[in-house]
Amino acid sequence: MKRIRRLVNLLSFALIATSIATELSKPPGQRTWCGELFGIFPYDWRIPTLGRVRSTVWDRNNPRLLVPTVFGVGWTINLYPLFHTLIGV
Repeated sequence: MKRIRRLVNLLSFALIATSIATELSKPPGQRTWCGELFGIFPYDWRIPTLGRVRSTVWDRNNPRLLVPTVFGVGWTINLYPLFHTLIGV
């Protein structure tokens, strides 16, 4: 179990470092601080706003449960499809 945890931590650190290096390798005017690594892992290093958090965590227009994260690398849970399915919100 300890080896798996170390592997996950190493992968997480590598994705964080790679996403930041990707943005820093771009000219300053072209840095968006959000995108995807290897076409798989979404990242967003912009300062989160209440509107972006709200629209990510409760997106009525998106049926997907996992959506790109509001801040960092990875995914966030879109609660709307979960509650809509479970309790018919």
